[in-house]
Amino acid sequence: MKQLLYISLLIVLFTSCKPSSAIVTSTEKSPAKNIINLSSRKTNKLIDGIIDSASKNIGIKYKTAGTTTSGYDCSGLVCSTFGMFDIKLPRTSIEQSRTGIDLGKNTDEAKKGDLIFFKTNNRSQINHVGIVIEANDDEILFIHTSTSKGVIISSTKEPYYRKTFAQLNRILE
Repeated sequence: MKQLLYISLLIVLFTSCKPSSAIVTSTEKSPAKNIINLSSRKTNKLIDGIIDSASKNIGIKYKTAGTTTSGYDCSGLVCSTFGMFDIKLPRTSIEQSRTGIDLGKNTDEAKKGDLIFFKTNNRSQINHVGIVIEANDDEILFIHTSTSKGVIISSTKEPYYRKTFAQLNRILE
């Protein structure tokens, strides 16, 4: 029974949110192949929809490899939320960090809808992702999944996230 559960989990993991569309799946650094270009009005409406959808999950618990309202991990929340709008992203945070335009650590460039990445737990590579919901001069608010609190909104002003911040990526323009 336990083996069946593991096999089922693996099947769900590999079929959920897999990159199956030409939209935003390239890992090349050419911006023309890594970003969705729409009119600014359509982009703003799309970004607002993405943030609204992600926000409806606030309070949902953390679940390893989770991609549904029964529980999310960080990249599962991002992948599922963008997927609702037919934007296919890779499933893991490290793969998502290779998608779109890498803005580096340039927080002045941050916009709503960008992805924000972290290297947490003293890791040497990116292992955490969130969606920027607001960007001001000195602070970025983002929605993500915390292992202890589930889906929450956090700030780059919090010492933990200020210390572990790794990069920003633009998916929509």
